[in-house]
Amino acid sequence: MNVYDFDNTILRGDSTARFFAWCLARCPRMWLDAPGQIGNALLFVLKVRKKQAFKQRMLSFLSRIDVERQLERFWAKNLSRVKPFYRERHREDDVVISASPEFLIRPACASLGIRHVLGSPVDMRSGRFLGPNCHGREKVNRFYAAFPGGKIDEFYSDSYSDQPLADLAKRAFLVRGEDVLPWDAKKRR
Repeated sequence: MNVYDFDNTILRGDSTARFFAWCLARCPRMWLDAPGQIGNALLFVLKVRKKQAFKQRMLSFLSRIDVERQLERFWAKNLSRVKPFYRERHREDDVVISASPEFLIRPACASLGIRHVLGSPVDMRSGRFLGPNCHGREKVNRFYAAFPGGKIDEFYSDSYSDQPLADLAKRAFLVRGEDVLPWDAKKRR
């Protein structure tokens, strides 16, 4: 099986940031929390707030919107951001493992014919995390929980933070824009 990160790998851009911006432009009630969101971002940039706490606070906007409606509209416009290399390499047993909320990327993956989707467990009504952020070593934990004894033929990501998954693959590739490059062997150690 081949395993892929999602944001900036299969999709051009970050799905969570794009969905936030999409909703901000279409859901005026979100603006009521603008000071709180700005403060949250500032605390994260100053390294006072950890990544998962930052993401959970950011995703609290979900309680102010019709999530299903916005997801449907968002992906109707944003599926065109899927990179051509993925459409060429797609296999039935592909797996996506992403730090993005699983509820957010699952509709896009379904449209692409990807059945196996592992993302950060986030409640789509409140934005609360229901488990650890699916990042770094947690991606390996999630992979083995879903596929005990699973073997990765090829792994694709835009970030060396995914080194733990790259180490499991027979072959790993770094996706930079539209280019698919060999994973730097020096970074694998």
